[in-house]
Amino acid sequence: MMARNQIDLNNRTAIVTGGAQGIGRAVVERLTESGAKCIIWDQDGALAEKTAAEIGAGTTAQQLDVTDPDAVETAAQRAAEATGTVDILVNSAGIAGPIATLWDYPIEDWRRVQAINVDGTYHCARSVVPLMRKAGYGRIVFVASVAGKEGNPNASAYSVSKAAVIALTKSLGKELASEDIAVNCITPAAARTRIFDQITQEHIDYMLSKIPRGRFLETAEVAAMVAWLVSEDNSFTTGATFDLSGGRATY
Repeated sequence: MMARNQIDLNNRTAIVTGGAQGIGRAVVERLTESGAKCIIWDQDGALAEKTAAEIGAGTTAQQLDVTDPDAVETAAQRAAEATGTVDILVNSAGIAGPIATLWDYPIEDWRRVQAINVDGTYHCARSVVPLMRKAGYGRIVFVASVAGKEGNPNASAYSVSKAAVIALTKSLGKELASEDIAVNCITPAAARTRIFDQITQEHIDYMLSKIPRGRFLETAEVAAMVAWLVSEDNSFTTGATFDLSGGRATY
């Protein structure tokens, strides 16, 4: 088991989208371990409830479709009413979409990838940022991907959506730079999560071949970086992109 630095998130409330499994769950576990009270937003309500019960420590869950702006707004207001404010937002909800060349990519699948990965990120930030501004404090982390930097062949919709998340991070970071609200994103290489069920073995092999470390990313490694990014220690850096590509990314 990897050593863990101690991050102080006591008395902080965190919303983690897509927190029922994979990277999102690892983030919930690490933030809870650090003292935060976590709220899981996930489209799979039953799994989210199960995850919250397993993690414990006051973790709660809500079934939520991040593509529905009204539902996201209501959920954010309820979270603030229940806890006083929302200090942390980690947006991990996302899908890979099918593997296909751009000219064969199904239009409805393209739209769905953008709706969840891009619009969902926007909806969550738009609903939570006013709460942070009112409180005078906030930490936001968007989960992008190395694909957003480099573009993966046969994954144009996913690559485009993650590039958009990087750009959104930079725009929002600048808009909030004069306040104590940090907005950053991470660009992970592939990790073995259920998102692998959505892609072909050929594409999985391609992604592994691009990682100089020679292995896939561990979800706990993602959570370790996120834990610092959402802490008070991260008091200056905003609008930045943090690499978790195992040496793949060159910028």
